[in-house]
Amino acid sequence: MMFVQRIFAIIIKEIRQLGRDRLTFGMIIGIPLMQIILFGYAINMDVRHLNGGIVDLADTYSSRKFTAAIQATQVIDFVVTSDSAEGLIDRMRQGDIKVGVVIPADFDRRLVDSSRAAAQLLIDGSDTSIANIAAQLRDMRFDIRSVTSAQKVSLLEVRNYFNPERRSAVQIVPALIGVILNLTMVLFTSVAVVRERERGNLEMLITTPIRNIELMIGKITPYVVIGLIQVSIILAVGILLFNIPIVGSMLDLYAGSLIFIAATLSLGLAISTWAKTQFQAMQLTFFTYLPSILLSGFMFPYDGMPQFAQWLGKLLPLTHFVEMIRGIVLRGATFSDLWSSTLALLVFFVVMMSIAVLRFRKRLD
Repeated sequence: MMFVQRIFAIIIKEIRQLGRDRLTFGMIIGIPLMQIILFGYAINMDVRHLNGGIVDLADTYSSRKFTAAIQATQVIDFVVTSDSAEGLIDRMRQGDIKVGVVIPADFDRRLVDSSRAAAQLLIDGSDTSIANIAAQLRDMRFDIRSVTSAQKVSLLEVRNYFNPERRSAVQIVPALIGVILNLTMVLFTSVAVVRERERGNLEMLITTPIRNIELMIGKITPYVVIGLIQVSIILAVGILLFNIPIVGSMLDLYAGSLIFIAATLSLGLAISTWAKTQFQAMQLTFFTYLPSILLSGFMFPYDGMPQFAQWLGKLLPLTHFVEMIRGIVLRGATFSDLWSSTLALLVFFVVMMSIAVLRFRKRLD
């Protein structure tokens, strides 16, 4: 009986301790709810409404009917109009569109000749999941060809850019830079202030004239160097083992990585001002890490998510870095091409750093 009573006493103690730890109690409820909502609703493998571009050099009744038929599938939304295929490729390189349709000037004559494709479907192959889905349009029948001619080949000829072999490693490895940095950088700094408090170092900081902003910058600077070392390691492994091509500038790649590292470090500092223990800091880190993985476009097609999930994903730095790193590494994009992602990361850094500086107090309580 004493054995049971002692175990029961420990159980009561743990329950009361969990009841006082509001953050842990919130995680017990919040993490399962977040997972079921994200996996069950926000993650959608049936991709629809891909941003696309159209080049209609024929401008005939048949070409307009064909364009309307493609839009009716709800796979592509034509948001860009260009006068050449090169224009669509440039917009694809900048990340504005994922697919493009080029209708040649002799479109009507090609409809009669059922031995060749009547139009071209340009696909951004840097995301293999979108490439596979968009390529399904090739097998669709649009009832555009003459009824007197048998459809021997597809209406659409598929052109896969930036990853013609459709290798998954080409898509995954560059984005892994962001995924790994997002975990390590946030985790390192989320326990920074908490560790100072638990080890008693905060008592010494209280007596120093160091300002909050100076303390925060001093804490993240060493981790910036660590982050750049991690980027170099991942790139080296990706090139040596997976033969990942680096199409863009290495300077742009490291500059973009530097901005992302600063953004994730500022998030970790903001988390450290809320957490009271290192365990709570790690809990909050993984609480932000899961949505980043699911909503950034790393695992699931970003364009296939509901609108509200895309808005939520845009609040996370990993979403913008995945678009940036794939653009630089695979599509050869430059900073000027990816200015919106760069601006989003800079804004995130300023906001999170401001929160961390304003919330931090050099007090033991």
